[in-house]
Amino acid sequence: MSTASVGRPSFGRDLGQILLSSRPVSWINTAFPFAAAYLLTTREVDLTLVVGVVYFLIPYNLAMYGINDVFDYASDLANPRKGGIEGALLAPRMHRPTLWAAALSNIPFVVYLVVVGDAWSTAWLALSVFAVIAYSAPGLRFKERPFLDSTTSSLHFVTPAVVGLALAGAEVTTDLVLVLVAFFLWGMAAHAFGAVQDVGPDREGGISSIATVFGARATVRLSLALWLVAGILMLFTSWPGPLAALLAVPYLVNAARWWRVTDERSGETNRAWRRFIALNYFAGFLATMILILAWVS
Repeated sequence: MSTASVGRPSFGRDLGQILLSSRPVSWINTAFPFAAAYLLTTREVDLTLVVGVVYFLIPYNLAMYGINDVFDYASDLANPRKGGIEGALLAPRMHRPTLWAAALSNIPFVVYLVVVGDAWSTAWLALSVFAVIAYSAPGLRFKERPFLDSTTSSLHFVTPAVVGLALAGAEVTTDLVLVLVAFFLWGMAAHAFGAVQDVGPDREGGISSIATVFGARATVRLSLALWLVAGILMLFTSWPGPLAALLAVPYLVNAARWWRVTDERSGETNRAWRRFIALNYFAGFLATMILILAWVS
């Protein structure tokens, strides 16, 4: 290979960068809630389930994280976490292709889900897509509005489940509301805790977040409280729902050691964040077992 070809743009390399920006390690976090909600309600595999799972697996994440990587490029340059599984560092020439890829991959799936759905499912889908765009897009930038940032981030994971429930025609029950509220609080806790490790880079880049405003220590404690309340809420659901309360325990243990963390040491929480990513797979496995138990009950 000639030296002139080194670093030369290629379709394969560019496509790989675009896919990396969608955070493949996190794809399951949005596809699973939709699949579980839809399948447990309809108890059958159909085209809408398949289309919805594929949508919330890849195109949805490409929009969510791709838009973020494009408009956070300047601050990401100063963030040592970027450039791997925790976020792509897209070269400026890849910004426009990434935005086009996000739009073109989302549109067909969104159109299908609107056509097969009703007013409620379409409204929830619209909120889900809006939250994805509003989190990072210029003019909105919900990620720079403390507390709203964690709220919006949590919607990214809860709304796929609600869309699945709405498409499947699920009945609204007390158990269902408790599960969704617990899931929402879990999502807020996850985002807030994840923001702690970026206190330094975000402040240097002039980016406000729940952690830069409240401080690392207060944000960790808020995350612990949210995880705890989420677990407690699951205790009030019908069997086997209370088993899911145990899923909060490893997250509490993982974050608790940072109870006294300072802003100066906030970057060290990245170790706990990496364990958090692994915990999601462990918790997902246990959640699957609980769902199977609910299926056969």
